[in-house]
Parts: sequence; structure tokens; C-alpha cells
Amino acid sequence: MTFVCTIPAVPTTVRDDDDVRITRWDFAPGAVTGWHQHAFPYFVVLLTDGVMKVHNGKEVTDTRVEVGTAYGRPFGAEHDVMNGGDKPLAFIEIELKRPQAVVYPPERPLAAISTSA
Repeated sequence: MTFVCTIPAVPTTVRDDDDVRITRWDFAPGAVTGWHQHAFPYFVVLLTDGVMKVHNGKEVTDTRVEVGTAYGRPFGAEHDVMNGGDKPLAFIEIELKRPQAVVYPPERPLAAISTSA
């Protein structure tokens, strides 16, 4: 149920409190997270382009990922993640420990959201 690899991905905790855990994950080519189950719903934001291999216990999927893309998953997701590319891969993982504690700003029309620096 896991990839055979001796290169661990490197997690760096950015924030960890009662409400949220934010972790930066850095993967050398071939590095893996190891088999794990998510205890909280989470979001991932890619910091690099690359190939993410995911083993869900039954099958392996290869997904080309692009910097700036994001996805979310519910709690309970189980898998092992590997950098399937030949360049370093990095992403930020945001786990919501208490989703009910997240304060959402009032919705604004997309035209009102500035994308300039």
C-alpha cells in the first residue's frame, strides 16, 4: 500500500494551532510522504510544476500539476504521495482542524478582487 522508496519528503510546519495546521512539503525527485490518513479536511496549493503520483491503496495515479493550482479533500483520505518527476516538487497543505472556526469574509464580486501586487 506504499511506494517503495527510501527518500522521505520534507515537511516544514508553518503554523499549527487549535484551528489550522499549515505545512510546506518539499519532495526531491522520487521522495514520498509515506502512507497516511488525513484526520482533517485539507487543501493543497502547488508551489512548483511537476508530476504527483498518488497511491490510494488500490491503484496509482500520475497527475501533472502546475504552480498555483489548488485542490481540497475531505478528512479520512488515505494515500501515499510521491514526486514522480525529475525536478523538485513543493506544495503547501492547509488542514482545517476546526472547519467551523474558519471566518469567511463577505462575498465580493470577482471584479472587486484585485489581482495586482
